[in-house]
Amino acid sequence: MIEVAIMIEGQNGLTWERWKRIARIADEMGFAGLYRSDHYTNGSPPDRESLEAWTSLTWLASHTSRIEFGTLVSPLSFRNPTMLARMAASVDDLSGGRLTLGMGAGWQVREHENFGWDLLEMPERFERFEDGLEIITRLLKNDQSSTYSGKYYQIKDAVLLPRPQRPDGPRILIGGNGIRRSLPLVVRYADEWNGFYLPIEEYASRNVILNEMADKYGRDPKSIRRSMMIGCEFGRTDAEVEELVARRIKGGRTAGDALGLAMGTASEIVDHLGKVADAGAQRVMLQWLALDDTDRLETMAAQVLPQLA
Repeated sequence: MIEVAIMIEGQNGLTWERWKRIARIADEMGFAGLYRSDHYTNGSPPDRESLEAWTSLTWLASHTSRIEFGTLVSPLSFRNPTMLARMAASVDDLSGGRLTLGMGAGWQVREHENFGWDLLEMPERFERFEDGLEIITRLLKNDQSSTYSGKYYQIKDAVLLPRPQRPDGPRILIGGNGIRRSLPLVVRYADEWNGFYLPIEEYASRNVILNEMADKYGRDPKSIRRSMMIGCEFGRTDAEVEELVARRIKGGRTAGDALGLAMGTASEIVDHLGKVADAGAQRVMLQWLALDDTDRLETMAAQVLPQLA
């Protein structure tokens, strides 16, 4: 059955107190993993707390014992690839091989303007992303020094020492729904593809396309793990579900279905996750926005996870 992890939006009010509390629940109550976004700030004012992503993952590596974890995703628009590879290898080693290095091209305009980073137009942004992926994979996977000269990033006689304890370093995840840009990069560089906020039927169709791309590239499609990040509104009663969904999106459950949003009581969440698994996902990251509502998160773990065991 499908593996269930939690995903936190770190720019939406995440503090150390909240992070530690959620990490304890994830590690002790049976979730497969805990993932978080990597942003300077939230998408629109007013500003909220935003705990720095890689510092929080370093803490997680040494203060949890079981869960996998990682970024969904670190943007290469403001993360230098050589430094990101070094950090990821170190955090993975510290955790005993539980890190997933999730990466993307970057998208949030506000944080780039506020903190002086150039987001670039879409074609150039993905060209830079590809440059970064090439460098990161070379550093993580090659025991010998490597030289690469791209338009945006370059290395010369560079080698990552000490070598990662895990062969080839941490699992590389690429997040994105795009058929023309994102999926080809998954086939070339990633161990895992993460789609996000797709209706189940669309996720299934992209899964088929990814298989075809892998075959064409000469790669075994089964070597690419499939995951999906979706919104989640779990309620202990039908009335609570209706209130949560109405607060989150206009149009209620109908609009949520169109987004592939997992919403409902325990049995409804389980049914939805079964459909996600049928669409090809091996792991789902449930986006949990209510950072202070850990009682409801614990209830969801207690009522949903045993049914998926």
